[in-house]
Amino acid sequence: MTPTTVQLVAAALFAVALVHTFSTSVFAHLAHRYPRHEGVFHLLSEVEVVFGFWALVLALFLFVALGRDGAVAYIDGRNFTEPLFVFAIMVVAGSKPILKLAEVLVNALARVTPLPQSMAVYFLALSVLPLMGSALTEPAAMTLAALTLRDRVFNVELPERVKYATLGVLFVNVSIGGTLTSFAAPPVLMVAAKWGWDSTFMLSHFGWKAALAVVINASVVTLIFARHLLRPTPEAAGIRDRSGPPPTAMIVSGLFLLGVVMFAHHPAVFMGLLLFFIGYARAYPRHHDALILREALLVAFFLAGLVVLGGQQQWWLQELLTRLSAQQVYYAATALTAVTDNAALTYLGSLVEGLSDEFKYSLVAGAVTGGGLTVIANAPNPAGYSILRASFRDGAISAVWLFVAAAGPTLVAIAAFQLL
Repeated sequence: MTPTTVQLVAAALFAVALVHTFSTSVFAHLAHRYPRHEGVFHLLSEVEVVFGFWALVLALFLFVALGRDGAVAYIDGRNFTEPLFVFAIMVVAGSKPILKLAEVLVNALARVTPLPQSMAVYFLALSVLPLMGSALTEPAAMTLAALTLRDRVFNVELPERVKYATLGVLFVNVSIGGTLTSFAAPPVLMVAAKWGWDSTFMLSHFGWKAALAVVINASVVTLIFARHLLRPTPEAAGIRDRSGPPPTAMIVSGLFLLGVVMFAHHPAVFMGLLLFFIGYARAYPRHHDALILREALLVAFFLAGLVVLGGQQQWWLQELLTRLSAQQVYYAATALTAVTDNAALTYLGSLVEGLSDEFKYSLVAGAVTGGGLTVIANAPNPAGYSILRASFRDGAISAVWLFVAAAGPTLVAIAAFQLL
């Protein structure tokens, strides 16, 4: 199929956005070098802004190429449920009552774990919380795990290599940790209904393998960096503030979180619940810290831009996938996921008729395997990036070092999905 001019321009802009994602530090440097325009350069140095910015460029081109009606029809035809859901779930899951509820769970498990508490918290944040994504959805799991790591692990001085290794494991484990059910991981959700994959199928074909890989990844980094994790923390010194919201606030917030998860495919409902939750938080400010609205909005903007740009990439992605064998598509999907959203890959696969069961398994397994390699590989990644980046040197996370850090955990996932 010969691509249209619009498709070629959209593919070029997508490629430019990818390069921009890996070179945001250049714009940060330009902001310091040219203070007169530092506001614009600082804006372009924000990873969460990249795809939204280039989606705007595409939208302007569409207005020129297709006219007002054609451009509006294309944008109206995009499905923005996922960006809206990630926004809603980040705000609710990142609230003080929910974090306190997660802390209670982590502390209870840490007490029965044969590890010092600081190590146990680290291990649980990289294993149990990502696996909880199979029940709470991956964006909620990412938000809880990232906030737990930020407040209870990264709250002391740690070498950058420890932080990058932790981030790599977190991204990979969240990507594969949502595969125990059929509704929690975006790439699985895209195909589950059409291919008849229920939660029993997911657990028996994907889930147990993913859980094993998650535990191995978390165990390895916990053991390797044990001496850093055993360093005194404010919590260990008794400095940590033990005050928190009462059980009633945790229950009410938990019900809001459950409602958002249950109606994840109905934006009118979960956005309504979010508005009620924001009102509830304002009514009881003593039980809530400031909601993470800015971080959630940036992540939603990132994902919305990916939706707009990604909608014009089907012509080359689908053509590429259908030329591969079942074995080849696994590794191709793992690699392609690094440069595009893994849910987009599986969605394109769901459009192809007559695929073998082996091909379907390889496509989805590859998509979730590569979900930790870059910030754009999996929808929840920008949430973790936004929450944790201030803990890194200069408040920025290197795309290259993230890829390197995620390579090891990704190889463990490859072994689990291909050898077991």
